[in-house]
Amino acid sequence: MYIEIKNFNKTIKGASILENVNLKFNQGKIYGLKGKNGSGKTMLMRAICGLILPTSGCIEIDGEVLGKDISFPKSIGALIESPSFISNYSGFKNLKIISQISNKIGDEEIRKTITSVGLDPDDKKKFKKYSLGMKQRLGIACAIMESPEIIVLDEPINALDEKGVLIVRDILHEHKNRNAIIIIACHDKEELEFLSDEIYTIENGKIINHKILDAR
Repeated sequence: MYIEIKNFNKTIKGASILENVNLKFNQGKIYGLKGKNGSGKTMLMRAICGLILPTSGCIEIDGEVLGKDISFPKSIGALIESPSFISNYSGFKNLKIISQISNKIGDEEIRKTITSVGLDPDDKKKFKKYSLGMKQRLGIACAIMESPEIIVLDEPINALDEKGVLIVRDILHEHKNRNAIIIIACHDKEELEFLSDEIYTIENGKIINHKILDAR
């Protein structure tokens, strides 16, 4: 499993959002995206998920071109921007509904995933009553519950307390160890370096730096 981004350009209303991006992501690694707000991190993540198509260039996943051979990656879990669920349903019921789209997992897997992010699968509280931290945890649970080959998380530790951050660390390394490709963006520089194997810095839609961290 690999993702290769080739000469990717995206222009919206005459403005260059992503410019000549060339990257390759391999399985079993955590890749960090670093950059200020508006630098292009989230747009790049959306492109990898198949949510935006290039003005020119392409993204290949195992040799298949997004938007041409496949509409979306075949096995992906993503949390991009604030998680959004059905407000009057519990966390479990929300994930149950989403899981029925692909029918890859059952109730037991959903319950285990909810527990793994520090939530109670038997909690009947409606999503609209969740704190920001609880919403974030449920968003992460949704992204990982089917053990996808690609995991994309935009600001995964946002709104989390120290315990929540430790949970995210454990989750990411668990999925790295099963050979997933993990791509994260995080404003916390130290946390990003702690979590990542490699970091790409984005500025004005361009990759301006690539840093390989010490082997973990």
